[in-house]
Amino acid sequence: MTSLSASRDFEPAADLSRRLRLPFSNLELLTRALTHRSYVNENPNAMDDNERLEFLGDAVLDFIVGAWVYHRFPEMPEGDLTKMRSAIVRNDQLADFARHLNLGAALRLGRGELASGGRQRNGLLGSAFEALIGALYLDSGLGAVEAYVQPLLEHAREAILNKVHDPKSQLQEWAQAQKFGAPRYKTIATTGPDHAREFDVQVEIGGQVVGQGHGRNKHAAEHFAAKHALETLGIE
Repeated sequence: MTSLSASRDFEPAADLSRRLRLPFSNLELLTRALTHRSYVNENPNAMDDNERLEFLGDAVLDFIVGAWVYHRFPEMPEGDLTKMRSAIVRNDQLADFARHLNLGAALRLGRGELASGGRQRNGLLGSAFEALIGALYLDSGLGAVEAYVQPLLEHAREAILNKVHDPKSQLQEWAQAQKFGAPRYKTIATTGPDHAREFDVQVEIGGQVVGQGHGRNKHAAEHFAAKHALETLGIE
């Protein structure tokens, strides 16, 4: 891993370009992709922040991921293709891609964002990854973006498939999309001897019980509670 310069608190764009094997012809684009608005606010001589590149990268990723899912899973029905694409372009997954690339080390952040742990925050990392994609698209075209993103998608494929078919993840995605916040799981009963405990769990959304499950451990009980909730809500 490239160490940070003694005179800076971020990895320079040129170093990042070499480390990620992304030979940008226009390093100013890459620098802008790494520049958060908090840095611009504290450094009047800095170039623009990365928000416009984030917008562009979001659109480019949506197309590339949609095409990858379509070709990678030729037997998958349309509804599952949509779920798969949505799971990949969610901010937390994009933040995982950014962590895989150690993109946080190169972010240009204001002092407040640095002090509050901005380099590890999902929101900033996911946005920075989108901005990186937008910058790469402008610098080298769609083919270069596809060539760079597809290995990341293959690396995360199994984890994303598990997430798509995991009822707890599906329920959480639905609840947050409906502005209810994250589901809450509550153990309502524990039965059996110490060596063979069984659990009953309820799941609540917006203060309402929407599902209940039984299992030999809390994880299994929550799994079945989420599955019951999906059936009750007609989401599956």
